[in-house]
Amino acid sequence: MYIGELAKRSGASARAIRLYESLGLLGQVQRQGSYRVYRDESVALVQMIRQALALGLRLAELAPVLNGDGEPDWDRLAALLAQKRASLRQEIARLERLDQELICIEAEIRACTDLQQRSPACEPVRSRHQQKDASVLETP
Repeated sequence: MYIGELAKRSGASARAIRLYESLGLLGQVQRQGSYRVYRDESVALVQMIRQALALGLRLAELAPVLNGDGEPDWDRLAALLAQKRASLRQEIARLERLDQELICIEAEIRACTDLQQRSPACEPVRSRHQQKDASVLETP
């Protein structure tokens, strides 16, 4: 099949398919004159590449997995996915810590904007809050 048919069947653009080919991800592509001729198996391979990209993998990470013969190295792919999951868990933990920090800061701000709070630590927050209230009352 030609590149247009592969694009239609796989959901990838012809430009993306050319990129995958140039990086060696599709294995050896036959030519018929100036036309590329792809095998039926290329559809599943392009779809797998697109799915991997959607999951956050990079083309450079896929290159060693798709070793040029058009058949993925499944063991390497499984290891790559395990690495990706580990880094994702680390990122989730970092984001959860950030969320907790934001919750604490938000609680401090809410406590300080309560006009009953007279702590010196709250003064910068309270004065910003009062300026905001005053600016709302001003007419342009």
